[in-house]
Amino acid sequence: MTVCSAPGKVYLFGEHAVVYGEPAVPAAIERRARVTVEPRADDRVRVTAEDLSLDGFTVEYGGSTGGRPNVDVPTPLVEAAMGYVDAAVRQARSAADAPDAGFDITVESDIPLGAGLGSSAAVVVAGIDAATRALDEPLDRRDLADRAYRAEFEVQDGQASRADTFCSTMGGAVRVEGDDCEPIDAPNLPFVIGFDGGAGDTGALVAGVRERRERYRFAADTVRSIGDIVRAGEELLAGAVPEADPSRELLAELGDLMDFNHGLLAALGVSARSLDAMVWAARDAGAHGAKLTGAGGGGCIVALDPDTETPTALSFTQGCEAAFRAELATEGVRVEAP
Repeated sequence: MTVCSAPGKVYLFGEHAVVYGEPAVPAAIERRARVTVEPRADDRVRVTAEDLSLDGFTVEYGGSTGGRPNVDVPTPLVEAAMGYVDAAVRQARSAADAPDAGFDITVESDIPLGAGLGSSAAVVVAGIDAATRALDEPLDRRDLADRAYRAEFEVQDGQASRADTFCSTMGGAVRVEGDDCEPIDAPNLPFVIGFDGGAGDTGALVAGVRERRERYRFAADTVRSIGDIVRAGEELLAGAVPEADPSRELLAELGDLMDFNHGLLAALGVSARSLDAMVWAARDAGAHGAKLTGAGGGGCIVALDPDTETPTALSFTQGCEAAFRAELATEGVRVEAP
C-alpha cells in the first residue's frame, strides 16, 4: 500500500491570463488530497472516493482505461472527478510501462471540489505519484508535474495550464509562464479563504474569456494587464524574506495588486455575485486585498489578513458557506505511507 498527498492552491495573481502565455503566481496551501494505491493481480481498477461528493462513490472497471467508467451518480462534478482519476491511472501505467496494471485506489480530500483550489490537480498529482511508487517506478518531480499536466490537459479538452499541477507537485509559490515553470521564494502569507459552496464551469468560463478576447481589443488589453500585475507582484515577492512573516507594508502592496486583479477578472466576466460579496466583505473587514481564485463563476475567494476580522466577517456574509485560514504549503507532493 502506498499513500501520497498533494496540496491545493490559490492564485495570488494571473488566472485566465496564464492561458494566453501571461505569467501567473499560484501558491500551495495546506489543504490536501490523499490517494492510497494498492496494486492488484488483475487489470481492473477499483476507485473509492468518499470526499468528492456529498455521498461518496465507489466504482470498479476493467481492461483499458480508454473510456470513462460508468459512474452511477448523476453529478457532473463526480463524473469530472472520475475522469481525473482515470487519466491519472493512464499516466501511471504509461510511466511504469505497465499497461495492464490494476489498482485499488482510495481518494480522500479536504479540498472543496470544483471550488478553484486545485482539487483536481492535487488528486492527479498524488494519484500518479502513489501509483508509480506502488509499481516501483517513482518519478522525479519535474516528470511527475509534466504527466499530471498531461492528465489535466486531456480531461479539460486542451484548456489546462501547467500552473495547478506544477504548484501542487512543488509546493510553495511558483511562477508559470507557458511551459516555463519555476518555484519562487515567498513569505508566510496569511491566506483567508471564503467558499460559497458552489463551483463554476471552468470550460465555459475559459471559453467566454476567449470569445471576449477575440472580439474586443480592450479585452485582450485586459488580459495583458493581468500579466503586468503578475510581474509587479513577482518584484514584491523577490524582495521579501522567504518563509518569514511579511511586513504590513508588503501585505498592503500585494493586496492592492490582488484588488486590481479581481477587478480585471470581473471585467472579463468570470466573477459572480457571491464572489464579489465575499471580496467586499473581506476588504471591509480590513483585509489587505481580496480576489477570486481559480476559474471563477462561483467557488472561492482568497484574502490577505493576519488578523481575525476577515474570517469572522466572511462567516457572516450571505452566500459564504465556509471561511477558513490556509497556511502556505512549503512542501508539495509527499509520501505519507509506507
